[in-house]
Amino acid sequence: MYNYYFALASQNFLLNEEPLEEILRERTEYYQSRNKNIDFWFVLNPKFIDFSQFDSNSFNLNNSYAVIISLDKSFIQWLKLRIGFVAIGEFNSKSIFLPTI
Repeated sequence: MYNYYFALASQNFLLNEEPLEEILRERTEYYQSRNKNIDFWFVLNPKFIDFSQFDSNSFNLNNSYAVIISLDKSFIQWLKLRIGFVAIGEFNSKSIFLPTI
């Protein structure tokens, strides 16, 4: 069983208001310098997120959302501190996460 952790926010916020590309590029470089496999993904319009687990006032389901998913809980917690306006959560899966393109 795989434990996944995620940071969720509106696409507009993550793509236009935060330096997400820079954050993920730096994280990728850090992993490469440590010979660590990439264990995070950026997904637009995640269909697998159960929005009922969040405060209904926090999300407008008419918006488009994006999520950063990782096997590393501390990375997602760090993102929450770094970015701030994201919701974090977790889910389990029997298989490795492979986002559909």
